Amino acid sequence: MSSTLTRPAPSGAARESVAPRRRTRLLALPEVRWAAAALALFLIALPLYLAGAPGWTWGTLFAAVYATGGWEPGWAGLRSLREKTLDVDLLMVVAALGAAAIGQVLDGALLIVIFATSGALEAIATARTADSVRGLLDLAPATATRVADDGTEETVPGERLAVGEIILVRPGERIGADGRVLDGAGEVDQATITGEPLPVAKAAGDEVFAGTLNGTGALRVKVERDPSDSVIARIVAMVEEASGTKAPTQLFIEKAEQRYSLGMVAATVALFVLPLLVGADLRSTLLRAMTFMIVASPCAVVLATMPPLLSAIANAGRHGVLVKSAVVMERLGQVDAVALDKTGTLTEGTPRVTDVRPLAGSGLPEDEVLRLAAAAEHPSEHPLARAIVDAARGRGLDIPLVRDFGSAPGTGVSATVEGRTVAVGSPARLPDGRTGGPAEEVAAALEVAAALEEEGRTAVLVTVDGRPAGVLGIADRLRDEAAATVAALGELAGTTPVLVTGDNPRAAARLAGEVGVDDVRAGLLPQDKVAAVREMERAGRKVLVVGDGVNDAPALAAAHTGIAMGRAGSDLALETADAVVVRDELATVPAAVRLSRRARRLVVQNLVIASVFITGLVIWDLAGTLPLPLGVAGHEGSTVIVGLNGLRLLADGAWRRARAGTDR
Repeated sequence: MSSTLTRPAPSGAARESVAPRRRTRLLALPEVRWAAAALALFLIALPLYLAGAPGWTWGTLFAAVYATGGWEPGWAGLRSLREKTLDVDLLMVVAALGAAAIGQVLDGALLIVIFATSGALEAIATARTADSVRGLLDLAPATATRVADDGTEETVPGERLAVGEIILVRPGERIGADGRVLDGAGEVDQATITGEPLPVAKAAGDEVFAGTLNGTGALRVKVERDPSDSVIARIVAMVEEASGTKAPTQLFIEKAEQRYSLGMVAATVALFVLPLLVGADLRSTLLRAMTFMIVASPCAVVLATMPPLLSAIANAGRHGVLVKSAVVMERLGQVDAVALDKTGTLTEGTPRVTDVRPLAGSGLPEDEVLRLAAAAEHPSEHPLARAIVDAARGRGLDIPLVRDFGSAPGTGVSATVEGRTVAVGSPARLPDGRTGGPAEEVAAALEVAAALEEEGRTAVLVTVDGRPAGVLGIADRLRDEAAATVAALGELAGTTPVLVTGDNPRAAARLAGEVGVDDVRAGLLPQDKVAAVREMERAGRKVLVVGDGVNDAPALAAAHTGIAMGRAGSDLALETADAVVVRDELATVPAAVRLSRRARRLVVQNLVIASVFITGLVIWDLAGTLPLPLGVAGHEGSTVIVGLNGLRLLADGAWRRARAGTDR
């Protein structure tokens, strides 16, 4: 249990030990630069083309679109040819050039822009994953203070620490290695590892983790793990491994694309060469082959998938859910199991005063107990202190000035308030005789504290002039929409969500009962959360993980799909997750799943429409004589139809229906 203590601001040295976050600039990625250039040129050329401007104006601009957006996939396709692989991107470039060759310059330019943009999105996702891993490595301090056998201190690089060595961790410093406290006492913020919302009191014999932040009190720690095997290092390894499996390879789709590409090229060549061998006219044969290339080109197939998914992404983004790619939007609708973090996900992640219990012997009312406690806590920066002060201000209570403020690690704070000595701290850290009050008053205080703790609260004892005056109950507040969200996700997945948390079992069980979760897995370290996700995956499930902390990042990366809560989410969780709830509205998670499922249905509809058009036009061209203008019209018509069908998800009504509980 955490007591209410003062946490000093980190020293300058401590602040300097935390490396600044490193993020790859978007324009540093060549794919982004070329895609942006192609899009800008296309938007300039389009109105000129539609307005009937001279051909040299829009023609030059469209040629620049082909060059800027098409050279990179074209060059990559040529390299693939050297490895005897026909890249579908190269096929798209050839199709775009074929469209231009018969006068359909606009169609080809649009195809180029779509593929350049898709490549840029994939490059951004890859860069962000690398950034997140680098940011996690920055959590571990670069140096540590090693204590020699003769007591001398030496600053050494963290990676040079060895098992069995002793390090000194001063207040405000990050702990340099996994180990065990030899002596000293302090409060350690280890939310980066366990996700616990409150700092944890540490004393001799307690385990501590590298990268966690020491609050008050100096600690001497014996290193028990090699730096390469620390919890934080294992998190990095798991994120790298799991993120590598999330690349959009989709082997089945790649095989289908490869076969389609080979078949289309072979058919086009055969349609041109074979008739010439039997004496056909060159011009008519070339015209038939070019018509075939246009009507068989997969423009409509490409638009069948991208507009629904990108429209769903845009709509979700307008309503506070950032989905990082079209691949993620598609995968989101496939989930059939859900794992939820507790702190910062189902709860707000901020401790609040839930109970004020004055003791009968004190003669003080609720507001007076809270007012005195807030006054004593006011100089402190501890999360529990802020919760008590906020509660007093919320009731409109005046907070008087104090004198003789003091704090002790693991015990509490004390101050003189209006001539009375007020102490606030943990009942478990205050022996019976410490209060100086009658034994029955002490027993009553401990009984109230035990009852609050049984309900999952953190109990804080308030004494006035040495006698128990009241007990405050503090807890992380459950989100208003938590129960409804759990029920909605359970309905979508077909099974009740699982609660995976680093918090203690009692608090986890209490919250699970409030939101309707039956499967509770508490006291989990990051690797345990990953193991829980892997267990569900082995059972054939596609798992959605929702979390917010660094400790959730490996599970977010390992899951089929990961969603991070944005307001209080750690940098690593935000970068590792596939989607981010920017406005911190938990109820948007099931809405995003429903929107994804609607997008997936539209993709199937569009693929059917595109296939019918392509098949019909190809048969017409092969079995009869398909006029080139009619072939182009049919090809463009199918492209427009599937594009407009996909854009239906841009309407606000699509989100309202998803939020209301229907994905139809």
